[in-house]
Amino acid sequence: MADPAYAADWRSVVTYGFPGPQPHLILDEPELRVLVAGLEPGGRIPPHPGPRAVYHALEGHATLLLDGTPLPFAAGAIVVAPAGATRGFEAQTRFAFLGVRLGPE
Repeated sequence: MADPAYAADWRSVVTYGFPGPQPHLILDEPELRVLVAGLEPGGRIPPHPGPRAVYHALEGHATLLLDGTPLPFAAGAIVVAPAGATRGFEAQTRFAFLGVRLGPE
């Protein structure tokens, strides 16, 4: 059995970046990557294609651009991005999220 990956409180590992994120990797394996990232207001992650992934907004407000469709993405929101879909974020307020990549990049 693999060692558990653990963060007692996401607030203790998040770093708020500008203009882009400085993600904190909780787990980084070929088939599973788990991270916590933060953006300062106006910070962004440009739209890019990626593998299937789950994003959970932890705090703040951002716009998630998923395959060209802007979606409001605020604390509590969850989205599953299909493999190959483009995704990007633009923070309106201080924004933090959990990202889980499933499968190889």
